[in-house]
Amino acid sequence: MISQGFKRSQFNNCVYIKFVNGSPIYLLLYVDDMLIAAKSMKEITTLKAHLSSEFEMKDLGAAKKILGMEIKRDKKSRLLFLSQQSYVEKVLQRFNMHDAKSVSTPVAPHFKLSALQCPSSDEDIEYMSRVPYSSAVGSLMYAMVCSRPDLSYAMSLVSRYMANPGKEHWKVVQWIFRYLRGTFNACLKFGKTDEGLAGYVDSDFAADLDKRRSLTGYVFTVGGCAVNWKATLQPVGSLSTTEAEYMTVAEACKESVWLKGLYAELCQDDSCINLFCDSQSAIYLTKD
Repeated sequence: MISQGFKRSQFNNCVYIKFVNGSPIYLLLYVDDMLIAAKSMKEITTLKAHLSSEFEMKDLGAAKKILGMEIKRDKKSRLLFLSQQSYVEKVLQRFNMHDAKSVSTPVAPHFKLSALQCPSSDEDIEYMSRVPYSSAVGSLMYAMVCSRPDLSYAMSLVSRYMANPGKEHWKVVQWIFRYLRGTFNACLKFGKTDEGLAGYVDSDFAADLDKRRSLTGYVFTVGGCAVNWKATLQPVGSLSTTEAEYMTVAEACKESVWLKGLYAELCQDDSCINLFCDSQSAIYLTKD
């Protein structure tokens, strides 16, 4: 790629960029899967010809699917949709949840998970040994990472008990499956916009019932569509809501440094990222 005049991204080793007459050509490489994007179809055809002369390649035409993610376009409205509908349907079939009654939320408020619910009796241990808990959580995790930010908190909750899950933990996993049953066709929608990067952060103070650690949550958007998200327990305990919110802002700022660099490479836009927080005390603390 470098011999063809491409420059490897400093922020993502899978991304290569080349500018021709001021117009960028993007090439994304993941193992043996490749995506090429450019304004000029002529440049794409030329690049394909060069690559084909170096490697044995198969041209699948306009991108419709990659790594389990489906790409759909509405050229009239200039919109692009990213979803995992087929993947989610296969997962529901695999775990026999395709006919389950759907629910409207990823997690219900009556679920209060803790380590005390891990199996203690021989009967419970025997029962959970037959439950594919790790496999189910892993399958759901892939959907969350790729195209379903709405699952982030739920996956953070159930993944804490991978080592020794109990019946109540498995009920939450089944609830997530029921939520997917009703939202299997949900997708991320991207459109042309002048809005740049923006981040939103929030914290849940002492949410963990076992160690009383708080939850960090953030999402970054481009043009109002999510491109980066995370929900995870904080590594240490916080003494107040202010401290929990401040730690969340700090974590999001670290992510924004990387994201800002990648965005600047892709879009030639070095503007600042607006980060939004709803805690007045944390906002005042950052100003100090």
